[in-house]
Amino acid sequence: MIAIVLVGALASFGLKSYVVRTFYIPSPSMENTLLVQDRVLVDLLTPHWVNYERGDVVVFTDPGGWLSHTPPVGSWASRGTSFADRLLSFAGADDPDEYLVKRIVGLPGDHVICCTAEGFVTVNGEPVDERAYLNGADVVASHTPFDVVVPPGAVWLLGDNRDRSSDARSHQDLPSGGFVPIENIVGKAVLRWWPLDRWGTIDAHHEVFDAVPPP
Repeated sequence: MIAIVLVGALASFGLKSYVVRTFYIPSPSMENTLLVQDRVLVDLLTPHWVNYERGDVVVFTDPGGWLSHTPPVGSWASRGTSFADRLLSFAGADDPDEYLVKRIVGLPGDHVICCTAEGFVTVNGEPVDERAYLNGADVVASHTPFDVVVPPGAVWLLGDNRDRSSDARSHQDLPSGGFVPIENIVGKAVLRWWPLDRWGTIDAHHEVFDAVPPP
């Protein structure tokens, strides 16, 4: 097990800022896709060659007003300095107080509305059944209504754990309107690499949005 941690750490250290970066999940906003204390690898290269898609799970920097100055429970500042934590820090595990992770629901030009009578979000008039990744199979997509058109160069980002996610819905009163500029996105979260019992790829569930027409 120690060998696996060391290999992952050294790979992360060597490739950080070039191919992949590793991030620590500090909050339950993306449960059950990502759990608190999960470590994920983020693909930095693919977005330079292909566009982001609805459903992609992305890591991004705060566009202004999303993050508080108080470290969240489970962040680097509040979880101690164990050997494993120091190793991950050396390997380039980025401070979660500086980054966020959410799922893309709306792309530039999309008209995103919540919700239908069945509790679904609609994108460009098409109801989207997100139960494949929402936390709870029968969960309503959002108890907070919204009706937005995503501006050019931005995306509409929501957490999978909608009842415990401070996402675009919570920031509509900001000058940004809750939208995140694409330039703030670091990359796509593609792999859970720690803990080992949760090792696996992160599903973007692109098929959920297959029927959505262009904006």
